[in-house]
Parts: sequence; C-alpha cells; structure tokens
Amino acid sequence: MHPENRSSQASSSQAELPGRPRRRWRMRLVVYGTLLGLLLGSGWYAMFFPGKSFSGPLPPLSPQERSYREQMQRHLHVLAEQIGPRSTQEPQALERAARYLEEQLTAMGYRVQHQEFQADGVSCRNLEVERPGTTRPEQIVILGAHYDSVPGCPAANDNGSGVAALLALAWHFRPSRPQKTLRFVFFVNEEPPYFQTELMGSLRYARRCKQRNEQIVAMLSLETMGYYRDEPGTQQYPPPFSLFYPSAGNFIGFVGNLGSRRLVARVVGAFRRHGRIPSEAAALPEMIAGVGWSDHWAFWQQGYPALMVTDTAPFRYPYYHTAQDTIDKVDLDRLARVVYGLQRVVEDLAGVAPPQEKPP
Repeated sequence: MHPENRSSQASSSQAELPGRPRRRWRMRLVVYGTLLGLLLGSGWYAMFFPGKSFSGPLPPLSPQERSYREQMQRHLHVLAEQIGPRSTQEPQALERAARYLEEQLTAMGYRVQHQEFQADGVSCRNLEVERPGTTRPEQIVILGAHYDSVPGCPAANDNGSGVAALLALAWHFRPSRPQKTLRFVFFVNEEPPYFQTELMGSLRYARRCKQRNEQIVAMLSLETMGYYRDEPGTQQYPPPFSLFYPSAGNFIGFVGNLGSRRLVARVVGAFRRHGRIPSEAAALPEMIAGVGWSDHWAFWQQGYPALMVTDTAPFRYPYYHTAQDTIDKVDLDRLARVVYGLQRVVEDLAGVAPPQEKPP
C-alpha cells in the first residue's frame, strides 16, 4: 500500500470515530431492549395465571375443612409417629406403611390394585384405586403421592402431608360418579437413591400407563404440602424468581413444565375460585432447580401433562430430609384449606358435580 493511501485512510477513520460510540450504544439499547422484552414476555407466560390469589385474614375452617383436618391428623399420627422412617433401608416400616394404606382404602370401599417390583432385594409396590368414568372413562385424571421417606426421616411433611391429603380426597370421592376416570395412586421409591432412576415407583407406573395407551389428561403430584410461615424472608426461590413471587412462605404452589402450562392454568384457576389460602403458580423449563422434584416428572417423561402441588419443600421447609420432619411442623389447618381447594379442582378436572354445602 502506498503511504498516501495510508494517510488518506487514517484521515477517513479519524473522521468516523465520533459516530462510533453512538452506534455502539444504539446497538446495546436494541440488544438489551430485546432481552428485557423476552424476559418480561417469558415471565408473563410462565408465571401469571388466571384468578386472584386469596389474601387477608384466614376465615374459620368450614365443616368440610374440619373433617379433612381430623382425617389427616389421624393418618399422620400413624405414618410419622407409629411407623416413622419408611424406605428400602427400613423395609418392615415400608411394608407397614403400604399395608396401612391398603387397609384404609379397602375400608373406604375401593378395590386396591398393586404394581410390584424389586428394589435392592426389597419387594416394593405402587397402590392404585379408582372411580371409573361414566361418560368419558377413557380420559383419566390421576392424583398421586409418594409414601416412602429418606432413611431416618419420620417424613411428616415430606411426604406424609401429601399421602394424608390423598387419603382424605379418596375418602371424599368414594361415592362419586365422575365423567372421567378418577384415579388415586400411592407411589413407592420417590426419594433418593431411587429418584429419577429405573426403580422410581412413579416412573414404573407412568411407563405402564404409556404401554397400555392410557389417556392421562391430568396428573397432580401432592408433594410436601404442610409447612407455612407468614414472616417476610421465609420463602426462597431459585434465581431470579424472587423478583416475581412473595417473600413469605404462606402459600401453596402449583408447578409444571412448559408443556403443562394449560393444565397449570386450569388447576390454579379452579383453586383460586374456591380455595381460602394464598396460591402461586409457575410453568417453567424442567432444567430449573426444583421444577421436576417429584412424581410428576415421571409423567413428563411419557408426554403426559402433570404438575406438582407443594409448599416448595427445601425452598421453605428448614426440616427437609431431617429427623426433625415431625408432625408438629405440619400446619393442619392450612393443609385442610389446601385439600378443600383441591377437592374443587378435582371436581372441575374429572367432571364431578360439587356437593351442596352449607356456608360455614
């Protein structure tokens, strides 16, 4: 290149310098604006749902809620205090828990079905009962909860609360005639070391549903539902969700993946129409911590819509997976409110005429 050409190019470059910072800032504004728009749009899609969460002082329990409370207190006393830790490392206790559930369901008039398999030399089983649908029996609504615990944990909240709630709902719907088939399933081996492995009870069950070409239209996993706090700072989240959700752990959560967003919207909408306790909901990517931490994950693997009903477990509960997970930590009054709200959700999902109830 000739010197005069270099000189003229340098002069040209110097003339352009004043405009470059402006162009760079314009580009940054466009990029940042686009990212902000995507964040707000995805946040709205993932975290904002129909209805208004309950707020204000909690009213007295209704007669139905009091009935749920009494039932669940009795079940938790047996599961967490009389039986205690129940896993393949405590096989006798795991068997006692399964037999207790079978006895309770049989006494309600159900015929209990078993799905048995071996895990580390221990015989394990999922338990299933159902009310057949009258007009759309091929469409199935499942409510499920795992009855095992981590070794050494009494598991009053994780997951005695879910199991007690599921028993209470099974009792309530025992005489019903739903339009769709309504199924209650008690899963084994949700906890480590079986979580998200071939020996996880709900994964075995969901795969069998798929093999049978069963049309599961909704699955609700009842998971760690009984711990509530009203103080600010008692609720934690994976980042950045603390920007969108309350800091007090006084609500019940409904959590699904992106593919289950329509189900999450329908469930939380029905819950908010009737439930008398705060509620929050999210439909998020499965990679986010906590989103798939229960039996609903197993149904996602088979392409079924599913969600988790939870108090958010380790994001709120300081006694998670410890020997201190005892019945005194479970707020039975608020848990009873949640179960009543779920009753109304199930009526909507399965097509059950709600009972005529007297006001409290």
